Amino acid sequence: MDIRPILSTLRRHKFTASLLIMQIALTCAIICNAIFLIGQRIERMDIASGIAEHELVYVNLAYIGSRPDAMARAAADIAALKEIAGVKSVTLTNQIPFGGSSSNMGIRADLMPQKDTINAAQYLGEDLLSTLGVQLVAGRDFRPEEYRDITDVFAALGKGDLNAVPKQALVTRAVAERLWPGQNPLGKQIYVGQGIPLTVIGVTAQLVRPNQFGEGAQYSVINPIRVSITQGAVYVIRCAPQDREQVLKTALAKLKGLDPNRLVLDKGTVDHLRRDYFQDDRAMAGILVGVCLALLIVTALGIVGLASFWVAQRNRSIGVRRALGATRNNILHYFQTENFLLTTIGIALGMVMAYGINLFLIVHYELPRMPAFYFPVGAGLLWLIGQAAVLGPALRAAAVPPVVATRSV
Repeated sequence: MDIRPILSTLRRHKFTASLLIMQIALTCAIICNAIFLIGQRIERMDIASGIAEHELVYVNLAYIGSRPDAMARAAADIAALKEIAGVKSVTLTNQIPFGGSSSNMGIRADLMPQKDTINAAQYLGEDLLSTLGVQLVAGRDFRPEEYRDITDVFAALGKGDLNAVPKQALVTRAVAERLWPGQNPLGKQIYVGQGIPLTVIGVTAQLVRPNQFGEGAQYSVINPIRVSITQGAVYVIRCAPQDREQVLKTALAKLKGLDPNRLVLDKGTVDHLRRDYFQDDRAMAGILVGVCLALLIVTALGIVGLASFWVAQRNRSIGVRRALGATRNNILHYFQTENFLLTTIGIALGMVMAYGINLFLIVHYELPRMPAFYFPVGAGLLWLIGQAAVLGPALRAAAVPPVVATRSV
């Protein structure tokens, strides 16, 4: 029963109503996409690493000059680190999750295609699974005799001799499902480089790559190659969470004592490494939350201002309605319905604009398509804000006494 007089009133205030509708539409379009982007950032920050993050510390060192005894030096370092009280396991690896820089390799499931099927992070290091805490879900880990020194591998590759290259590999479940969907990957071969075959002997649940998540965050391969200290490698130590600070301090002293002629490039816990890696994502999510709050506040103030103006303009007509028998609830319902109509029109236009903005982001920034459920989330938020914002002016309108209708203009 209130719709016809509401529409009649809005036709007499087309410009003001149109401004509010456009404000709501713009807010809806931005809010939907902002919430989607916030969700993307949160999902990225919550990515599973597949490692025992809370038990790991790392040390990244730089060396002065060449070291012909690099492999022996690495073995001595690892032996010394294992003697530290509280240390469970130690590895020297070429990279760690969230480390920023990474070593990658192209992989294909068949020998003939020249184009790689996927790009995966290549992890090297002895006892990598036990130290990082990576879960093996199928197959087995490398045997001691299957490991090769990286110096021997490089020397053999330089001569074109592939016999010294390890022929085994561990892959993540994501790699296996991408290359052989629905099949058992154990015993299958992957091909790298100029067609070097590697046999899959094990599958890990997860192992996130150090960066380049867009290439496939869980696309990782482990090769049985011992890393040299001259390859920019990282010592990773596993211990109890409460022992990390003390173990790290002792490890630094041990390493410096064994060889003072090296510099500490980076050190810390993997927890801190993850936090630092995603600091830009947290900042962006915070900015987007601030933008959403600012837009919602501005929109709410716009609704309050317009509703208050219309209440002041309609005091006499409200009094007439009260004199003719309208109750306070009728007046309150009238203004809430009016606001609901304006908000709904604005939301409808905002949905179209939100879809257009998302298409722009897909084309120019390679973002994924926004799921449909973000639209009702934005709409529900604006309906709630609209009804809350109009409540104050509507209550003031409902409080207008019938005697106002008898006053002279």
